[in-house]
Amino acid sequence: MTPDQIKLVQESFREIVPIREAAAALFYEKLFAIDGSLKALFRETNMKKQGAKLMAALGFVVHGLSRAETILPTVQDLARRHVGYGVEEHHYATVGQALIETLEAGLGEAFTPQVREAWAAAYGLLASVMIAAAREVQLAA
Repeated sequence: MTPDQIKLVQESFREIVPIREAAAALFYEKLFAIDGSLKALFRETNMKKQGAKLMAALGFVVHGLSRAETILPTVQDLARRHVGYGVEEHHYATVGQALIETLEAGLGEAFTPQVREAWAAAYGLLASVMIAAAREVQLAA
């Protein structure tokens, strides 16, 4: 990611923070619309609390992008936990799509092609790190 992309992600995320509850609800709505089978992973989950966790995790990652090496261990731990929840490698593409669609809806006209590209790069980085960590867990099992 370039410094300009990091700045775009961080600035656009600040616009999402005031609507974080609605954005989280919309994210899960979109996620389940894309792949209804994912609802099973959240059967016992309080979705309002889950949404708050999602937004907190996004905030952590977004704010740490300019010093990615400091957030990678936490992101890797998150991926390892997600293996235990039943998350599979192909789910990362679905999550990425739901995230981009949520940001597009939440940011409206501010979701420019450059902002989309920056978020895609950020999510691509995050997903690749998480997938690699998840593979390590699966190989060790």
